[in-house]
Amino acid sequence: MKKIGQIRNIGIIAHIDAGKTTVTERVLFYTGRSHKIGEVHDGEAVMDWMPDEQERGITITSAVTTCQWDKCDIQIIDTPGHVDFTIEVERSLRVLDGAVGVFCAVGGVEPQSETVWHQADDYLVPKIAFVNKMDRVGADYFRTIEMMKQRLHARPLVLQLPVGSEDGFRGVIDLLHMRQMVWEAGGPEMPFVTGEIDPDLLETAQQYREKLIETVAETDDAIMEAYLEEADISVEHLVAAIRKATIGLQLVPVLCGSALKNKGIQPLLDAVVNYLPSPLEAPPIQGTMPDTGEKVAFEAKPKGPTVALIFKVSMIEGRKLSYVRVYSGSIKAGAEIYNSIRQKSEKISRILKMHANKRERLDEAGPGAIVGVVGLKDSSTGETLCDKNNPVLLEQMKFTKPVISISIEPKTHDDQEKLPQVLEKLMAEDPTLHVKQDEDTGQTLLSGMGELHLDVIISRMRREYKTNVNVGKPQVVYRETIAKQASGHGAFDREVAGQRHFAEVALMARPLSRGSGVSFAAEVSEELIPAQFIPAVEKGAREAMEYGELMGYPVVDIEVVITGGAFRESLGSSLAYSVAASMACREMFAAADPYLLEPIMNVEVYVPESFMGEVIGDLNSRGGKIESIAAKGDNQIITAIAPLSKMFGYTTALRSASQGRGTFTMKFSHFDRM
Repeated sequence: MKKIGQIRNIGIIAHIDAGKTTVTERVLFYTGRSHKIGEVHDGEAVMDWMPDEQERGITITSAVTTCQWDKCDIQIIDTPGHVDFTIEVERSLRVLDGAVGVFCAVGGVEPQSETVWHQADDYLVPKIAFVNKMDRVGADYFRTIEMMKQRLHARPLVLQLPVGSEDGFRGVIDLLHMRQMVWEAGGPEMPFVTGEIDPDLLETAQQYREKLIETVAETDDAIMEAYLEEADISVEHLVAAIRKATIGLQLVPVLCGSALKNKGIQPLLDAVVNYLPSPLEAPPIQGTMPDTGEKVAFEAKPKGPTVALIFKVSMIEGRKLSYVRVYSGSIKAGAEIYNSIRQKSEKISRILKMHANKRERLDEAGPGAIVGVVGLKDSSTGETLCDKNNPVLLEQMKFTKPVISISIEPKTHDDQEKLPQVLEKLMAEDPTLHVKQDEDTGQTLLSGMGELHLDVIISRMRREYKTNVNVGKPQVVYRETIAKQASGHGAFDREVAGQRHFAEVALMARPLSRGSGVSFAAEVSEELIPAQFIPAVEKGAREAMEYGELMGYPVVDIEVVITGGAFRESLGSSLAYSVAASMACREMFAAADPYLLEPIMNVEVYVPESFMGEVIGDLNSRGGKIESIAAKGDNQIITAIAPLSKMFGYTTALRSASQGRGTFTMKFSHFDRM
C-alpha cells in the first residue's frame, strides 16, 4: 500500500446514462489496470460485472477497484445512477474522501445528478466535475456549467475549454498551463498531442484564464495580493490554492471530454491527484464513546486505535463479503476485531483488495484502505469495527423506507425451502429491501424503492440463487393517520404462568401535521401509573401503531398522551401495562376517524415539445398535478407530483405517447391523504 498521503478514495457519481461506467473503464485502461476497454453497450464493462447489469446496460451495485496514477493509489467506487439504487450511492459517499461528478453535456444537470450531488454535500465530500459526451449533437459545455450554479448551488472553476464541439470535438485547452491538448483520431492507444492554442481560440482562453485567477484569488490571500500587484503567479501556486479551495468545499474544478471517444481522461486523472484530498487531508472521522457519549475525532494514523466502518455487504459465491473502510489503525488477516454495535468480537479470516468481482489477498489494511473482508458472520452494513479495549461508535447510516411492494410465492416445494435463506441474504446486502408476512392473506410481501429495484431482486433470485417465485401485482405501501382527537381505555387483569398481572391505561391521541411522525407524552400522576411502567405503556402503544385500524399499515402523524390509569401494589407489571396500552390504542384509533395516506411521488418527464399535450393529458388522467414546464434545448421538462398507485406501468405509457423519445425520473416526495 502507498503512503497515506498518496491515496485517493473517490466515487464516480451522476445521473443514469451520463457515462460514469464508461469514464471508469477508460480510467482503468489508461492507468494500466485493464488491458482492454470494456464497453457498457456491449455488456463487457469490467465494473458492471453482474449479469443483470450487463443485460440492462446500467450499474446496479457499486463496484470497488484500485489503480495507480502519478505515484498515487486511486481507489474508485463506481456508483449506480438510477434513483431505485440510491442507497448504493449513499453508502459509498459515506466512506469516500472525494467524488467526480459526471455530467452529460447534452442533458446537463439532470434530476438524479442533483440528488447524488446533494448527498455528497451532506457528507461534506469535495468534488470535481467532468462534462462528458462533448462529441454529441447538442452538447453545450457552458450551459451545463450554468446549470451547476443554478441547480447545485456549486461554484464551478473552469479549468478547461473545449476545442471544437459535437462531431468536431478534438480536445481541450488547459487554462492553467495555457496549452492545447488534442486527441488524434484512432483507437484508445492514440496519444494526445500538446501544443500551442489555436489563434482563433486564444483570446477566449486568455479571458477564461483571467476569470480562473480571479476566482481562485477570492479564496487565497497570497494569490489575491499577487493578482492585485499584477505579479506573475506560478502554476504550482495556483494548483496548491485550487486544491485547498476544493478540499475546503469552496470551489468545484470543471473539466470536459468524451469518455466514449477516449478524450479527456488523462487530465481528469491528473485533477483527481492534484485537487481531491488524501485520507490525511479529509476531516478526521468523528466517533462516540459508547459508555460516556463523548465525541472523539480519529485521525488517519497507522499506529492509532483501530476504527473502521462496514459500508456494504455482498454475497459472492454464497460467502459473505463485507466492504470495509479503515479510518485509523489497521486490521489484520487472522486477527479478532470488535463490533461495538453488537458488542461482540469477530474473526477476520481474509482481507481482499477488490477489482470489481476479482480480488487479491492482503495481510493487513491501514488508514484510508477500502477492502473486502471475509469472516464477519454477524456484522452488517453501517456497523463499526474497532479495538475491544478501545470501543467507539461511528454514526450509523440512515436508510430510506421502501414505497412499493409485490407479493411473492415459491413455485415448487424446493423453492419454498430455499426462499427464507435467499431473502435473508438479499436483505443483508440491501438495507432498503424489506420482507414481511401478511398475516391476513399469508402472502410474503417484498418491499423496495421502485419497480426496477424489485425487478432486479426477482431476477437475482432466479439467476444467482436458482429460486423461482410467482410475482403478484405491485402494491403501494400506505400509512394510516387520524382525523380527530379521541380517547381510549384498556384494562388487563388475568393470570399468566401462575402469577396475576393487573394494569389499566387511558390514552388520548391527537392528529399532527403531515410528516411529523409519532410523538409520545405522559400527563399522568405516579399514583395512577408509577414512572417505571411508563416505558412499557409507550412500548405497547408504539407496537400497536405499527398496525393501523383500517388496513394494518403503520400509523403516523399522531401524538399519543397517557392521561390516566390504575395501579395495584404487587400486581403491576411491564407485560400488563404494555398489553393494556395496546388495547387502549385500538379503541382510540377506531374513535378517531382513521384514514389512509398514500405515497406521492415527484415526477420529472423529459419529452420533445411535439408530444407535450399527450404526455400532460396522460399525467392528468393519473391524478398528477403539473407544477412547472421548462424548456431545455429541444425538449421540455414537465415537473409534476402524482400518487404512486397511478404510476405503475408509466414507462410503457410514456414510450408509446412519445414514440420512445420521452424519459422520466420519479422519487418519493411525501405521504398525503388518498
